[in-house]
Amino acid sequence: MPSLHKVLCVACGTPIYRDRGRVNENLKLKHNFYCSRACEYTYKMRRRILRCDNSDCGKEFPRMFNDVLSYNYCSRSCAAHVNNQKFPKRGLGFKLCGFIPCNKQFIGETKYCSRTCYSASRKRHEPKELIGELQRVSNELGRVPAKREVKLLADSCIYAFGSWNNAIIAAGLMPNRSDSQRMYHRTQTTAKDGHKCDSVSEAIIDNWLTKHKIGHERDVSYPATHHKADWQIGHTFVEYFGLAQDSPRYDRAIRRKKDLCKKYHIPLVEIYPQDIYPSIILDNKIGRLTERFL
Repeated sequence: MPSLHKVLCVACGTPIYRDRGRVNENLKLKHNFYCSRACEYTYKMRRRILRCDNSDCGKEFPRMFNDVLSYNYCSRSCAAHVNNQKFPKRGLGFKLCGFIPCNKQFIGETKYCSRTCYSASRKRHEPKELIGELQRVSNELGRVPAKREVKLLADSCIYAFGSWNNAIIAAGLMPNRSDSQRMYHRTQTTAKDGHKCDSVSEAIIDNWLTKHKIGHERDVSYPATHHKADWQIGHTFVEYFGLAQDSPRYDRAIRRKKDLCKKYHIPLVEIYPQDIYPSIILDNKIGRLTERFL
């Protein structure tokens, strides 16, 4: 019969007897001794009353002994409040909440200070109101607006109608190129000077040239090839690469045009969507170069 060794229950102090092997194993693993399941549960569920280390809170709360740390907070909100003051995020300054009625200053990468403000800002506009606004913008521009030109209106339309094209159709207008059409189907648009353009974006550029009284020709052929340049200003070719990285075939055409310009020593001005959306910034690209090559 194995020899028994006397130990005390850590919860109630009652003497209990265990064989030498179990006693040595518990001591090695730093386990406690309990006389019953009830004592084990009572001891492990002991709680200590702590005070929140957030000086602006000071709330008292219970926490199990095993979970007591150097700094203890009653909630994640209090922990974040203290840690954000101790360790502010680099490069992030205070900014105003995107929900105007709130107008609260906060630090973060999001547009809104909380989920509440985000939900409040997602106000569903009446479809009639959005249709009227779309028709008004279309009348002012003399064409169907591109989504990138009226981003806030487009977001509201997508939220109300499910997609930008659905909203355009509901307003009785003709949608521009969609993702399903890719580069193979183009919507012709007439610029103010009568030039036929393959997209709304090209019409915007053509109208900009007309507004600034810059003489230009449309669809000028490259030497010894069927490729055509969007515009020619003096001896300079101007190309709008609106679908760059949108289609492998289109990207091959871009490389081919660049090679032709190098081969025949033709100055080339490259225009991309970021040059005209959300605002037109063509002065540095076209204005300065036309002075040189006109």
